[in-house]
Amino acid sequence: MKRMHFNKPLEWLILLILMFLATPLWAQGEETAVPDDLLGNLTDQDRAAILLVSFGTTHDDTRAATIDAFYQKVKDAFPQLTVTRSFTSRIILRRLKARGIEIDTPLEALLKLRAQGITHVIIQSTNIIEGEEMESLRKDVETMKPFFKEIRLGTPLLYSTEDAFRVVEILTRRHPVNEKQKEHVLFVGHGTEGPSTAIYSQLDYMLKAEGYPYYHVATIEGYPTQEDALRMIQSQKGKQVILVPLMFVAGDHAKNDISEDWKDALEARGLQVQLSIEGLGEIPEIQDIFMEHLRFSLTHRIRDIMEKKAAYASEND
Repeated sequence: MKRMHFNKPLEWLILLILMFLATPLWAQGEETAVPDDLLGNLTDQDRAAILLVSFGTTHDDTRAATIDAFYQKVKDAFPQLTVTRSFTSRIILRRLKARGIEIDTPLEALLKLRAQGITHVIIQSTNIIEGEEMESLRKDVETMKPFFKEIRLGTPLLYSTEDAFRVVEILTRRHPVNEKQKEHVLFVGHGTEGPSTAIYSQLDYMLKAEGYPYYHVATIEGYPTQEDALRMIQSQKGKQVILVPLMFVAGDHAKNDISEDWKDALEARGLQVQLSIEGLGEIPEIQDIFMEHLRFSLTHRIRDIMEKKAAYASEND
């Protein structure tokens, strides 16, 4: 991170206040966002809304425990605002519609908010990483920007290094291991083919660096792979493995890929396998991280690259 230079007493005072009151600003990057109170800037003619965006799931049990639970948590926290939600998976939306469950896409939800007279929108996704789903969501935001005075988009769960450290702490506390019995925990994420898959390797490295050698991370469609994790477990002479989804919901991937395919594959290599199938969205501390990202978006504006470059140039004249 580039060192910042403060030459005036007032600038030091502002810095100390921000560090005390707005810790998430540093988590997401003090050069990336600046304080800007969206709700405080509203006029009498303005109306604000929160749009929650999830990939979605057809499994009612995990949807209730994760997506619905977080939706209610946000509604309870912001009773003065319109709060709505949407899913991004067209396949899931189609299957739900066939069952009589109507949920909008992000574009449909934004159009409805515009028709209701909403002028400012804060969007918070339940994505885990800055992957393809976030890229698609950002394109939707760019498409709809001309129709609103302002749209702000919150960050996914694993956005900053601080986010990753907190997730490591939460998950290791929630899933203790018996080291004497050579028990290991394997967190299984979805993964992606893009560069953002590196966050899974970062998380795996952090676990080891923070003193948790019996915890590992692998992905279904990215890197590290199942085989990578298996080699690590076998090199430590592991005997038992607890499989845990690293996903917001415990849907198809958790109930089919992890609970069946991955379990069978590890057992075929001589390991005793237990399942701890729950979505990350069920964990209150994980929900709190998403809430903090949402609150951050309400009180901070993301600076575009040209604004950041101009600020950097002025500081270093």
